[in-house]
Amino acid sequence: MIKTLLLLFISTLSLLASAQTYLLTGRITDANNKPIAFASVYIKNSTYGTATNENGNYEFKLTAGSYAIVYRFPGYKETTEKITIDGNAQHDVQMVDEAYQYRKFKRATGDEPDSAINIMRQVINKRLYYLRQVNAYSCVVYIKGVQKLVSAPKSLMGQNVTSALNVDSTGKGILYQTESLSNYNFQQPDKIKEEMIATRSAGQNTSFSYNKASDLYVNFYENVFTVPGLSSHGFISPIAEDALKYYDYNLLGSKIEDGLTVDKIQVIPKRSYDPVFTGNIYIVEGDWRLYGVDLILTGKANQLNLVDTLQVSQQYVPIRDSVWEPLSVRYSFKGDVVGFKFEGYYLGIYNNYNLSPTFPDHYFNGAIMRMDTFANNKTGLYWQQARPVPLTKQEYLDYNNKEELAALKKSIDYLDQERNKNRFNILPYIPFGYHASYRHDNDSLYVFPFLNTLFYNTVEGVGLNLKATYSHYYNDLSSYNITPNLRYGYADKQFNANIKGKYIYDPVNRGEFTFGFGSDVLDLSNVGTRSLYFNTLSTLLSEQNYVKYYRSEYGEFGYQHDITIGLLLKADLSYANRTQLYNNSYYSINTYAGRRLTSNNPLTPDAPATDRSVLFPQNQALTLSTSLTYTFDQQYIDRPTGRTFLPTPYPQIKFNYRKGINGLFGSDVDYDFASIEVYHDHLQTGLVGFSSFKITAGDFFNRNQLYFMDYNHFLGNQGTTFDPTPGTFHFLPFYTYSTNGAFLEAHYEHNFSGFLFKNISFLRGLKLDEIIGANYLTENNNRNYKEFYIGLQRLIFRVDYGLAFEGNRKYTQGFRIFYGIK
Repeated sequence: MIKTLLLLFISTLSLLASAQTYLLTGRITDANNKPIAFASVYIKNSTYGTATNENGNYEFKLTAGSYAIVYRFPGYKETTEKITIDGNAQHDVQMVDEAYQYRKFKRATGDEPDSAINIMRQVINKRLYYLRQVNAYSCVVYIKGVQKLVSAPKSLMGQNVTSALNVDSTGKGILYQTESLSNYNFQQPDKIKEEMIATRSAGQNTSFSYNKASDLYVNFYENVFTVPGLSSHGFISPIAEDALKYYDYNLLGSKIEDGLTVDKIQVIPKRSYDPVFTGNIYIVEGDWRLYGVDLILTGKANQLNLVDTLQVSQQYVPIRDSVWEPLSVRYSFKGDVVGFKFEGYYLGIYNNYNLSPTFPDHYFNGAIMRMDTFANNKTGLYWQQARPVPLTKQEYLDYNNKEELAALKKSIDYLDQERNKNRFNILPYIPFGYHASYRHDNDSLYVFPFLNTLFYNTVEGVGLNLKATYSHYYNDLSSYNITPNLRYGYADKQFNANIKGKYIYDPVNRGEFTFGFGSDVLDLSNVGTRSLYFNTLSTLLSEQNYVKYYRSEYGEFGYQHDITIGLLLKADLSYANRTQLYNNSYYSINTYAGRRLTSNNPLTPDAPATDRSVLFPQNQALTLSTSLTYTFDQQYIDRPTGRTFLPTPYPQIKFNYRKGINGLFGSDVDYDFASIEVYHDHLQTGLVGFSSFKITAGDFFNRNQLYFMDYNHFLGNQGTTFDPTPGTFHFLPFYTYSTNGAFLEAHYEHNFSGFLFKNISFLRGLKLDEIIGANYLTENNNRNYKEFYIGLQRLIFRVDYGLAFEGNRKYTQGFRIFYGIK
């Protein structure tokens, strides 16, 4: 009996020992003992790998046994080491320069069978096969990103700046770092779903971030490669079906790796400033598949935003038989913004491939990512055990420092000190308003900017429009906000007060209630014309009082909710007592020959400013407004903080219905209006930028009784500044085309994103976006209004020149500008 128990005990210890996880660590260096950062390290004939950190260090968590460890990095000979693990171990590797044997033909016309161009023809012919080879797979993806400030102008590195950026006085330090761990699932042709297990970040993301697996999705078997956030156009893959039109190829040499011939091929743009890469790709000869890529884009040649250079590196490894998949992908970047030089990288490690996954029915339902409720709450110990790439000392200290600072921010003493951050500053308040937050940002206050507080118009004269929003967020993600508004005009002596509110009760499904009541001075156009700020400027400085007003005493209640994913219902019921207003003030700083202030009645444009003609009698209106918006193939991200809807490649459709309800509560209106809209505000067109369009058609199929503010109005524009929102006109008068009948309007705009100017040397460096567009409107009383325009844009600044036609007669022409303020 004792022998039996002893044997059982020994067997148990053996099983425990065999299941014990040990740590294999090491450092990879070159012949000069310098670290090789981001080298790929993986177990041969497995789907388990990692990469070195910036200091060349790597680590593996392995059970006891013998392993063939492969070490690989472009420019160095691949090394395979036999390592036996029976406890924690260290194994350093010194890699040697890769030994590519130069062939007789290096860069030929294609007549030779082993020339670069013939190799690439073979690869291009197999592109579609490898793109569709694997029907579905799942894997575990680890993403790590770091953004560093490497230098900064001394004159700008004051204490406030260094404190805000959390860098030292010389302008060096980690600005931002992030890491995430996800289960990533894919099914042909383009279905993806990511289950984020854990995520962590520290610092301020000052440029762009790729913290989920789909952000770092890199597939050069696709014809066009896109870089989200850095460019609005795509780049041609070196193995695209038409790549031979854009690239020359240079066969630098070949080597034998594990019985395979690997060709190193330099890719060279045929023409400067095409949307193409430079660098090297590695091809498995015979299979004609990618072995690895090491390619570069530059801001100067490729019109990148934010960064000066972007390096894209990718390593493929065999998963089983003839199936190869990426082991790692890396974006490395550098940039310089007004003397602040930064650099960084985003690294993705792919492990535990399953090429025969079984997905439940309706698994791919539009949610491309779902974040676990506790993904943000993983401990440092968890990350120490889970991350495949070890932190550098600098990264470890940065995490600790910023986590301590975050803990300090939650303390009562710090929260008391936080009052200083809410200090009122006059300069930012004037254009942007004042924002203050309290107690973990669950409560906030926003005071609208001074530009819309003090105003002037010919109806109210000099006026004050005091407006602020208070918001509160609950722990269940629901929230509410309240916006009181006080308005007084010194010329008409009218005081108006109203309050509006919103309660978001179901943020995941966009469920909310809205309400409002009180009195206000409103624009006769229910889609808006000019802001108080711009109308004040045009009235005082240009003697052009474009906006026409009326007074409304109202109460309203609204509701919205997703009926299903991609189908949003909105409804609003309002009751209003509406009164016509007249001009009471006639002052303008500048006066112009042939120009004068106009009546507040938009239908009497030739009447003097003192005109008192009747536009509508005082009336009461009970109005029901509803809309249904459908988004094809709606994709979204579910986070613990709510649902984020993503842009779709397909147009959206919106149905609108509005009814004026007669008789109830003394309502005078009696009409029915319906319209349909088809639109898309960012339709990607590959290499040549993106387009936007909007088409709307509608009619009043009952018009027994309605007033001017009930008409269908259009987003017109008068004045030099304009609103570039899709669906707006450049020159259309605000009220002239407002209609109570049938109409059709269409808008189209294309942004070439530098495609046209890339070959013009003196324009190329300006990184300008070239824009063309057209607008069209026809309705019963005004037929065939047309606009055509061209424009240039850089960031938020835009200048357009256009012409407008009423029928076949030229209506006007001129410049329009936008500089970020509407």
